[in-house]
Amino acid sequence: MAAAATTPLSGARVAIVHDWLVTPGGAELVLAELLAIFPQAEVFTLIDKRGGGAGTIGPRTHTSALQYLPGIGRYYRSCLPLMPLAMRGLDVRGYDIVISNSHAIAKGVRTSPRQLHVCYCLSPMRYAWDLRDQYLREAELERGLRGALARTMLERMRRWDEANTAKVDAFSTLSVFIGDRIRRAYGRSAEVIYPPVDTDYFTPPSDGMTTSRDRGVYVTASRFVPYKRIDLIAHAFTSLLPDCQLVIAGDGPDEAKVRASAGANVLLAGRLPRESLRELLRRARAFVFAAEEDFGIAPVEAMACGTPVVAFGKGGVTETVRGLDDAAPTGVFFGEQTAVSLAGAVRRLEALEQPIAAEQCRARALEFRAERFRRQFSAFVEDRYAAFVERRFAESRPA
Repeated sequence: MAAAATTPLSGARVAIVHDWLVTPGGAELVLAELLAIFPQAEVFTLIDKRGGGAGTIGPRTHTSALQYLPGIGRYYRSCLPLMPLAMRGLDVRGYDIVISNSHAIAKGVRTSPRQLHVCYCLSPMRYAWDLRDQYLREAELERGLRGALARTMLERMRRWDEANTAKVDAFSTLSVFIGDRIRRAYGRSAEVIYPPVDTDYFTPPSDGMTTSRDRGVYVTASRFVPYKRIDLIAHAFTSLLPDCQLVIAGDGPDEAKVRASAGANVLLAGRLPRESLRELLRRARAFVFAAEEDFGIAPVEAMACGTPVVAFGKGGVTETVRGLDDAAPTGVFFGEQTAVSLAGAVRRLEALEQPIAAEQCRARALEFRAERFRRQFSAFVEDRYAAFVERRFAESRPA
């Protein structure tokens, strides 16, 4: 019998460090794929409250002391000043490779020079870097004593984040857009590995890929938080596109603002089961996206269903959606986060002599399928680990 093939990772013990597990999102989709690549890995996270307790990823999940604070799942973001200390309390000393899946704290886990630490950086800590003023404004902490205290805390978080970046051996990230942010914040380069999209689940309708012109409503789906600009989408359709129907799926803290912006042609469907969302995307005229997002998985899921996208033309979405200037367009961009600009993009989509082909949308989405992520991230870690082992071997040899 032939011997089993070996790789640079054969026998390596792997720890995956994740910020927190509270609500499912893009970071959790990446975590699931990391566990598919490294099935024997153990997960370390500050808190795990998705199922009301620890261990919802699997039996090998380890949490910090924050896990045991009463009601932490409701107010964990308020514990931001405590998170660096809690993260450093996670014990990953027994592992050869540490992979941090980080948008906030995870890359600050304590490692040693005898361990390879690679980070899949979803973003530098937003509230400590580029988006600090926006977060303070949205939290109404721009002025006064509370505002001054908040700024001081965030500045300390920024310094902590910058200092701990030096302990990461190699960065990868989810878009060129975030790669530029990493370079500005940390002075480090990052290999772009686009995140996984479940194109096996998000598929065109079984009765064939009809053109968007044959479909009915426009659709958007998101958590209702300020930067997603769901209220802007509702306002644009209510005020400037009264002849177009819009369905909004989701909920969140901005729900009152969204409802106030929604007219008779806008339906708030609430948070939908995954299967219902897929069916909605399959029948949508277009998916509407108004955020400046790091990557934007939802527009790719829509394209996987054969549905074109109307999107704000900044951020990671410009790396996934192909605009009307492309030979095989999959959507229409608008240049400003205003109702007028968004409505203009919808009118351009409606006026196209040749509607955007569902086949083009599907083909583009397949370029971001999970298999590609697994292959590229495996190669990224294998290459870094082989070089790390070789360097350690060279350093251990007598002069």
